[in-house]
Amino acid sequence: MEERLCSMFDLTGKVAIITGGYAWLGNDMARALAEYGCSIIITSREKEKAEKAAAAIAEDYHVSTLGLELEQKDYVSVQKMADDAFAWKNRIDILINNAGGGAGKGECDFLTRDPALIQSMIDVNLVGSIYCSQAVGRYMAKAGKGSIINIGSIAGIVGRDRNLYHRTNKMEQPVEYAASKGGVIAYTRDLAAYMSQYGVRVNSISPGGFDKGEVREFVSAYGELSMLGRMGKMGKELKGAALYLASDASSYVTGHNLVVDGGFTVLK
Repeated sequence: MEERLCSMFDLTGKVAIITGGYAWLGNDMARALAEYGCSIIITSREKEKAEKAAAAIAEDYHVSTLGLELEQKDYVSVQKMADDAFAWKNRIDILINNAGGGAGKGECDFLTRDPALIQSMIDVNLVGSIYCSQAVGRYMAKAGKGSIINIGSIAGIVGRDRNLYHRTNKMEQPVEYAASKGGVIAYTRDLAAYMSQYGVRVNSISPGGFDKGEVREFVSAYGELSMLGRMGKMGKELKGAALYLASDASSYVTGHNLVVDGGFTVLK
């Protein structure tokens, strides 16, 4: 019998970890999976934030949720998170590696950037993501199934015109942010090759700019550089991508980087 499309997207009975899922795009993706019946684990550096976000999702979508503390630069913390997550329901089906930073603190100009901030950015965005994939991936490999979704960025695909930031008085993204996100996209492909022997799929999503209440001048200038003439909409336009890659609707998709940017990276 032909499988109905609606059943392919159904996540009832599955468990997902969304790192950094207490706010913004991470929370959007957690809510998308919860809407389709998935039990949700939210992580944050601050356990109180994770628990608060998890409780809100449980109330809104009537699914089981759990909030866990995670400092993903610290492998001990990562392993504890993975162990606690698995112990909750004795399964982990989906991992969304969303936690990470953008500009961070301090001067972002490359020639004056603090080396300690460069190291920290790489550790959080790239090394931390790899740590989580390894610790959670062990459980998925043992189960013989799973979906890992790494959050990259268009910064890992194209160079950025710093004038866009300077003329709109917005802090620019530092160069190592692009390096870290380019690394996320690259390791996604090779991890997909490695994990395929265990029945685990690995993909990435590279969002473009999403409007989080940015300075209006920046929003307008950014929109002029994208095919759709605007930034992405929070609460809406990354949800479908996450649900697709998390669900059986994408069961033959692995090693792919799904760009969600309104055409920004291909408009010249």
